[in-house]
Amino acid sequence: MIFDGSGTTDPEQSDKAGEPTRRQRTRSGRPWARHWTAVFSLVPLGVLAAAMWFGRWVRPSGDEWCFLPVVRDGGLTGMLEKFYVHDNGRVANALLVWAYARFGVPGHQWFALISGLVVVGVLWAVTLAAVRRAGVTVPRGVPLLVASMVTVLFLFASPNTYKTFYWPAASVSHTLAPLLAGAAVIPLLRARSRTAEITALVVVFLAGVFIGTLSEQSSLCVLVLLSGVLLLGRWIVTGPRRSYVRLWCLVGTAGTVIGTLVLVTSPGSRNRRHGRDAGMASMLAPESLIGAAKGFVRILGTLLTTWPYAGAVAVGVLLGALATRADGGTAPSVKHLLPMNAAILAFLLSGYLCTLAAYPVFGPGVVASTRLWNDFRFLYIVLLLGFGVLLGHRLRRRARHPVAPVVASTAVCGLVCVVLALSLNQLEHSMQVRARQWDRQDQWLRTQAEGGARELPYRPTPISKMTEPVDGAWPSGCVARYYQLDRITPARVFPWQ
Repeated sequence: MIFDGSGTTDPEQSDKAGEPTRRQRTRSGRPWARHWTAVFSLVPLGVLAAAMWFGRWVRPSGDEWCFLPVVRDGGLTGMLEKFYVHDNGRVANALLVWAYARFGVPGHQWFALISGLVVVGVLWAVTLAAVRRAGVTVPRGVPLLVASMVTVLFLFASPNTYKTFYWPAASVSHTLAPLLAGAAVIPLLRARSRTAEITALVVVFLAGVFIGTLSEQSSLCVLVLLSGVLLLGRWIVTGPRRSYVRLWCLVGTAGTVIGTLVLVTSPGSRNRRHGRDAGMASMLAPESLIGAAKGFVRILGTLLTTWPYAGAVAVGVLLGALATRADGGTAPSVKHLLPMNAAILAFLLSGYLCTLAAYPVFGPGVVASTRLWNDFRFLYIVLLLGFGVLLGHRLRRRARHPVAPVVASTAVCGLVCVVLALSLNQLEHSMQVRARQWDRQDQWLRTQAEGGARELPYRPTPISKMTEPVDGAWPSGCVARYYQLDRITPARVFPWQ
């Protein structure tokens, strides 16, 4: 069985009615087996907590220079108009940007804390729902450990952690977008009544519309995955709810298509395509098709050679090795080969389509625009997790108590967390230096502007390859508007020095 839509358990799961099985009695006699995973989950959670604390050093940069004055002067209406009419048509993106930019600099500082909690919370809820729906039991802390490990890998194993986690403008459209799409699965997994099933349909439709107006790349990933389930549903989904799952996918597809149409037909999206000669004809041109393929191969090479992603396989092994089916079985069916192969194909197709969609705008530079990877990089991590689960099942089948694989997987997870923590510590130092320079220059510019100055020098404070205002670059005009100046000029040294 691959996915039993009924979520029922085998009546033979106990030796006698009302009595636990021998495996359950054995687990109950080893309290450490139930609690050590919960304790170990504090390791990745500690990395996440430190990263969220470092968010206090975040200061506006890049696109946010242009967002802040619009939100200040025009509020939500001004932000929606800017995105829908002028920029790119992403009205859901405008809503999320307004949600943090309305608080100014403090909104940027709190964004890491809030988004970090959202990511780990969604993943924890999805893991719990998936485990229960699959009809398996695991030690109490395993779902939290899985969620926290996937969180730190997704947020901090990126080629550019700052743009993935600390830059709100990129995070809302390329980091949170795939997580919000994943959250729509929770009602499906938990639905056990007619009312709950209807609620799940409403949620997936609204989520599809929202994702469609939030991120083109995430929309492509969603459509590929839902189409795959529709095509292979008879082999992937078993049990009496197969028809309902197919209906759920159809409703989600409809919502995503509607949202995407709202985006691509907007004046802002047309302006963006025409301004950069990035229309459909340009996307389907042979040079774009070939260039995107070459670019995705390079991206894939980077992902495959980034060893911390082994943590996803390791935590999957823990989940598979420690999980016990309600019927007492541990080995997966050979039918699992089909969904795994389908998942690999879905990841490759999603990654290529996301790269192709961005290629007319970025050209060969799409490889360097690492924030665009996040929409399909999340699928890559989930794919590795699934492979680890199957591997853990196999190891559990060969050894009744797979102590060695569990210990080895735990060690790998710990090592990955240590490496990511060291990398975060280096980034935190750079963020701290920039924040102090930014704050002092911000105070100087405000003081001079209040004194009647109309043109002032500005020294860029770049970090992690972020775009900063320089002479002739687009953010310079936005910085001038933010400080209510006519113009800023580039400076080699800070103005107060």
